[in-house]
Amino acid sequence: MAWTRDQMAARASQELEDGFYVNLGIGIPTLVANHIPDGVSVTLQSENGMLGMGPFPLAGDEDPDLINAGKQTITTLPKSSFFDSATSFGMIRGGHIDLSILGAMEVAENGDIANWMIPGKMVKGMGGAMDLVAGVKRCIALFDHTNRAGDSKFLRACTLPLTGQNCIDMVITDLGVFTRQGLPRQFHLTELADGVSIDEVRDKTEANIVIE
Repeated sequence: MAWTRDQMAARASQELEDGFYVNLGIGIPTLVANHIPDGVSVTLQSENGMLGMGPFPLAGDEDPDLINAGKQTITTLPKSSFFDSATSFGMIRGGHIDLSILGAMEVAENGDIANWMIPGKMVKGMGGAMDLVAGVKRCIALFDHTNRAGDSKFLRACTLPLTGQNCIDMVITDLGVFTRQGLPRQFHLTELADGVSIDEVRDKTEANIVIE
């Protein structure tokens, strides 16, 4: 049995380190805010101008005036602060964000990521992902391993318009964890989700990854 979205977010939260400034993408990455480990203090940044984002709001507790860059409702903390987009992107482009956890439509074996548009479909906005993958110290892609048709989203090469090239350091999916190691920084299967076999990973992965 593969990981649920909450379990994937909980696994990603293990990559948070005390004192980190972290940007969470929309979708599954947003759930990471609900799984920050005890004893670890991180500051969550949203590129639409907020620092110090709280946990994802419970149903009925949403404030429509408080949204992240993906237009999802969010919560505040006593330390939360608000600022303009220029300041927000200055944090990202200036290298002040330690970690970004992004959703993805596709990730390639060379670390490329596509996560902002499907040609021919409406795009609400590309958000700040292109800046995040270029300006943040470490990037993790967190997504379902296959699409609705059962096709791999972890590919030899991305087919959709790229968000960034050679920028993803770790992939976490419902099947497991894949970490880039050695040269030429190839992805290695480093952890299997509960109940997932190596054969299932092989069957559902197009990318050339190292399975030891």
